[in-house]
Amino acid sequence: MDCPFRKILVYLDGSEGAMSALMYSIMLAKSTEASLHVVYVVNTKALGDLLSSHIFIDQEKVEYQEDLKKDAIRHLKHAKKLADLKGIDIDTVQLEGSPHAVVLKYIKEHAIDLLILGSVNKIRSRRDELTSENDRMMRTSPCPALIVKDNDQIWSMFEEE
Repeated sequence: MDCPFRKILVYLDGSEGAMSALMYSIMLAKSTEASLHVVYVVNTKALGDLLSSHIFIDQEKVEYQEDLKKDAIRHLKHAKKLADLKGIDIDTVQLEGSPHAVVLKYIKEHAIDLLILGSVNKIRSRRDELTSENDRMMRTSPCPALIVKDNDQIWSMFEEE
C-alpha cells in the first residue's frame, strides 16, 4: 500500500513541543519519502490585539514584531540543520498573521496531506480552549492532524537514528 500522505506540514512556534513535532516529522518524512514543509507564523494578530488593548504602544509593537521575526528565522534555520543531519530537504516558510488561519490557508494552497503539531497545551478554561492556536489548527484542519506528545522518547529516537 502506498503512503496515504506525500506532503507533510509541521507548525513551529518555538515551544519544546513544536521541536519534538519537528524531529518526529523529519523522521516520518525520511521514512515515507514525503516532502516536508516547516512553517513558522509571526502572530501579528496577537500584536494588534495588544496594541488595541493599550498594552503596547506603536513603537513597542514594532520592536516586538522585529524580535519575533528574528526568532522565526532562528527556529527555521535550526529546523534546516536538523533536517540536514538526517539527509532530507525541507521547505521552510516564515509567514505573518493569525497562526491558525495562515496555516490552514497554506495547507489548502499547497495540498498538504498531513499536519503535525506539538502537544496541545493543557486546557484550563474555555477561554484557553478557544485561543489555543494548536487546538484550533487541529480542530479545523482540512487534512489529518497528528499530535506529537512524548518529547523525551521523540528526542531519543531522533538522536539514535
